[in-house]
Formats: sequence, structure tokens, C-alpha cells
Amino acid sequence: MIQEPSLFDIELTLSTPSPSQEDAELEAVYTWFLAQKNLTDRFGQVFRKSIDEVLDGQRTGRYDLYIAKGEGRVEKTEKTYLGTKVEIVARAEFELGYGSPMDYIIDGVNVDAKFTMGSNWAIPKEAVGHICLLMQANDQKGIFQVGLLRTTLEVLNLGPNGDGKRGVSAAGRKKIRWIISDGKLPKNFLLTLKKDSPQKLSTIWHASDDYKGSGNGGQARVNKLFSLLPGELIDRTTVVTVAKQHDGPKRVRDARKHLRSDGFIILGHLKPAPQIAEDLGLPVPSKGSWVSAKLAILQIDDDRRSTIIDGVRYGLWREGDLDVEAPLIET
Repeated sequence: MIQEPSLFDIELTLSTPSPSQEDAELEAVYTWFLAQKNLTDRFGQVFRKSIDEVLDGQRTGRYDLYIAKGEGRVEKTEKTYLGTKVEIVARAEFELGYGSPMDYIIDGVNVDAKFTMGSNWAIPKEAVGHICLLMQANDQKGIFQVGLLRTTLEVLNLGPNGDGKRGVSAAGRKKIRWIISDGKLPKNFLLTLKKDSPQKLSTIWHASDDYKGSGNGGQARVNKLFSLLPGELIDRTTVVTVAKQHDGPKRVRDARKHLRSDGFIILGHLKPAPQIAEDLGLPVPSKGSWVSAKLAILQIDDDRRSTIIDGVRYGLWREGDLDVEAPLIET
């Protein structure tokens, strides 16, 4: 039985712009993106920044977009806003002009921005027939994709949803011009820890349970973060989320002092910290990241990796080593 076109389809057909060629405009936009430097890294940062800003860990302590119920959940309206945030951050990152009637103007072509956390995009009536920049990111899997598609009726599902939007059909997905098909999303440290070491994550969050001072116990949690996870490169977003305080990085400076008696150093990006990290075989911190280590004073015949601090030879502590007070390194 042949399905008759609906009034909705007829209206779309009448209002849909036709590509002048197959498809010169889309190829122009595709070529423009491929000419951008560090394209994959920049798109990865667009998604990381957008997700982190919606999570707002510094105020909320949230790090997981996918909690559906209870404390720490991200509201439906916030998830909807994430698409707008991605649009805004991508515009700023690539210095894209405002389109009319679409979101962007790229190399003289109107392009609409469409983002999804799921597996499909919702294409509204007004975007049908136009070129869409299709963006998808999955923070749990740490992956993202970016592609281009002219969203004609032929590449969309037949029936619109309750909002009058249509998803991209299976056949339509085969026509997506992928700009980045298998991008790696910058790491969400706490979400990864939740998956790999949930007990450690719980220990960090509960480190402040008996805290009786002013504030929310953020210092106790940051201290536990660095003492429980030596050798892990920890970024600023992780610190401010765990601290749940305005000046999260100050908690790192204070943690250096609090953990010193237990033998821990916390290395940042300022000299001499990067060289010490390299000497010890640790990840080398860049600006906005830190790595901790518990130190031991090494004997002359100890052949493990070492570094010299204030004339003393240190290596990474291991079972059986004497506990020592760590040197205070202001970085």
C-alpha cells in the first residue's frame, strides 16, 4: 500500500530550499572544517567545556550527566540546554558567524547546529533541507562524532515526534559526511573513577563526613583525593568539583601542607615540578593540572627512578620504605 504524503510533508516540501548542486555547499563547509588546525582536539574541548559548565561541579558537586533520579541528577531542562551550550561554545571556538535563518554562517553557507547525547538528532521543520552540523558526545564512553548532512525528507524518519521533529533515518546516517567519526572526549576524571574504582570515589566523598569546621569540608575531600590517588593526573574541574568551593585550587596549595607529614608532594606546572615529575616517571602536569606522589629517601644502591630535592635523593615510596616528611615544593 502506497502511503499518501501528509499535509506536514507537503508543507515541508513547499518550504524546503533545494541545494543548487549535489552538494557544493556541503562540500565547501566540509573543506572549511578540515582546514582548521587541531580540529579534533578543539571539538573535544568544545564538548568537554560544555558538559562541565552544565554539570557546574564547583557549585553542585555533579560530575555525571546520566544520573536520572535523586541527588546529583541533571534536570531535563539542563540536558536540553546542553545543546545550546555546545552551539555557543563551538561558535566561539571556531569564530563562526551568525546565520540567517540557521545558527551559523560558514564559508558563506547557512548551517544549523544539532547536538545529541544519545544516538540520533531531532531535526525541526525549519531545518529541513538545510545543512546541519551534527554533533554527538557520550561522556560515559568518552567518545564524540561530528558530521555534516543536508537534512532533506529523504534522509529523515517518516513520522515526526510530538514536537514536530524528525530523527535521521538509518539510510540518512549513511549519507553523513563525517568530519570526525571517532573522536576521543577529554577525560571526565570522576566519572572514570566511578566506573573503575567506585570504592575510592566513595572514600573521597565521605572524607568530610566528620568535618566540624566552617565550610563544607572541601579541604578534607581534596586531601583524600591526592593521598588516595598518587600518580594520577588530576585536572582543575575535578578539584573544584570535589572541593565544591569557589577557590578550589587554593585547596591544592593547602593540601601540600596537610599531606607533607605523610610523605606526599603535589606537583603542578611551575618549575621545578615538571622536571621532578619526569624524573620520577610520573605524568607531567600542564597548567591547571596536578599529580601527587608519596616519597621515600633512597639509599645509594637503590636503582629505582629518583630526583634530587634540596640535595636529598628521593624516589616513589613502596611497601617497606620508611615514612619521611616530604619536601615542601611551592609550585
